[in-house]
Amino acid sequence: MANYRRIFEDGYSYYITMVTHRRKPILVENIALLRESFRQSKKVFDYRIEEIVVLPDHLHMIITPAVSVEYPKIIGYVKAYFSRHCDEKYFAEETQSFSRYQRRHKPIWQKRYYEHTIRNEKDMWEKINYMQNNPVKHGLAETIEDWKYSSFQKPA
Repeated sequence: MANYRRIFEDGYSYYITMVTHRRKPILVENIALLRESFRQSKKVFDYRIEEIVVLPDHLHMIITPAVSVEYPKIIGYVKAYFSRHCDEKYFAEETQSFSRYQRRHKPIWQKRYYEHTIRNEKDMWEKINYMQNNPVKHGLAETIEDWKYSSFQKPA
């Protein structure tokens, strides 16, 4: 198994991608629960969500934690809260090992997530542009303004 090394440096923002298990398209139809998962995590951890876009089977976000070593814990908390409160009908239908069954493992999310430490303004804008275009790229909206599951909407 690969040994993943994460960089923990205070003051940096992190670009994160979280994907549902087997890319099951459940996030948009459970957007209220996803928002509540983030609200609850903010009661435990000090961080800002700089930008976010939620698609049916994955989300991209840029977060800035007050303490950098906490960002994996933030992601874990959001995933766990969402999984614990998600309706049973959304759980992946698959045969589980006995140990996962005993631990009540609910395969809602992929185990890992993608993380990129944002080093400078150019890097930040590249990630923001990618996020803005993601719903359009996937054919979910004509423009980012048309996609209501994003922090990029123009104020009315």
